[in-house]
Amino acid sequence: MNIYEKLQRSPSMFVKMTGLRVDEFAALAHDVLPRFAAAEEARLTQRTRQRAYGGGDNPSLTPVEQLLLTVVWLRLYPTQDVPGFLFGVSHPTAGRYLERMLPVLEQAGRDTMRLPDPGRGRRRSLPELVAHIPELAAVVDSFEQAVQRSEQREERDTWFCGKVKRHTVKSQVTVDENTGQVIHSEPSVKGRVADITLLKTSGLLATLPAEVALLADAGYQGMAKLRPSAYSAPKRMRNGPELTEDEKAYDRAFASRRIIVENTIRRLRTFECLSQRDRHHRRLDHHTARVVSVAGLVNRQLTSRFLQ
Repeated sequence: MNIYEKLQRSPSMFVKMTGLRVDEFAALAHDVLPRFAAAEEARLTQRTRQRAYGGGDNPSLTPVEQLLLTVVWLRLYPTQDVPGFLFGVSHPTAGRYLERMLPVLEQAGRDTMRLPDPGRGRRRSLPELVAHIPELAAVVDSFEQAVQRSEQREERDTWFCGKVKRHTVKSQVTVDENTGQVIHSEPSVKGRVADITLLKTSGLLATLPAEVALLADAGYQGMAKLRPSAYSAPKRMRNGPELTEDEKAYDRAFASRRIIVENTIRRLRTFECLSQRDRHHRRLDHHTARVVSVAGLVNRQLTSRFLQ
């Protein structure tokens, strides 16, 4: 009996190790495995491959087991010898399976991202004090993850984020205010990049429909100059004058609409590959692949559990 069959018999442990229910993982496998088979066919038939088609050892794990290994790794983020031990393969073999499956999961994650439908109304009534903001909105925010420090001082400084006082990698995600699903994710950048700078260089502003408002926290001050229907939280001085009751009410109303992105980021970061210190030597492309892959898994969670 392989580990997939064992985990299926313990649904609670399945969720703890993957973040997905058994039926959610089965749906994921149904979508991903045909793509993986096509990617493997392309890899095995490429002209640069030295061996003939069919040469070499057969995989030790079935495609569904390789998918399970990858999802477990994203959820728990152990060193590669741990999933190797759990699935009965060597450390290098586990690494190869991860490298082959992660791009497929990344593409599947991007396919779950859908921009808000301008024809759909909001799920809750508008607070009176923010009635000037359109009903349909997306909410953008970024989160940071600690990375290994570079040995070179100049290189190291570019990764240092003054806000959290650590060397980090930054990822920006945008969610649908109605559903909380991730609708856009930018490639990860070095932690020193400011939120508003990341927004300026992102493709979000060009792809978001004009009818959809964009909400953000005070780190995105000035975004209204980039997009007319963009609204950032007011920047309040710590030692400034005491807020009026209207200002306090506005802040609460605005925060009640923006909190959805914080909840989604919390869901993303329950996957340890986005919470623990990054161990991949500041590879931005690898980090981007993990963010998008996990975003796809979270979108599946939300669709399966809350949006049906």
